[in-house]
Amino acid sequence: MDGERFMEKNVGGYDRIARFVLGPVLIIVGAAALLGLFTIAAGTLGLAIAGLAVLVGLVLSVTAVTQKCPLNNALGMNTYRGKETTESTTEGDVGRTA
Repeated sequence: MDGERFMEKNVGGYDRIARFVLGPVLIIVGAAALLGLFTIAAGTLGLAIAGLAVLVGLVLSVTAVTQKCPLNNALGMNTYRGKETTESTTEGDVGRTA
């Protein structure tokens, strides 16, 4: 089902590292611009860009932490290489000996 697939982790490796680095950087830069510490662009455009930077930074940070990205899911991308434990695999492994 699509609902089950949406809940699967699809962010990992270098993708996750990049999100962990870029997300907070965008949040800090955007917040600093909103506070007037520096100017990205003049007037309303600068405020819009700063707000967008904060928003994108938050999304990148959240997707790095949760390892779930709706955009990756919509595009069919999966950079997560770990093995998720599900009920069906756990039940199938019970009683097996190697």
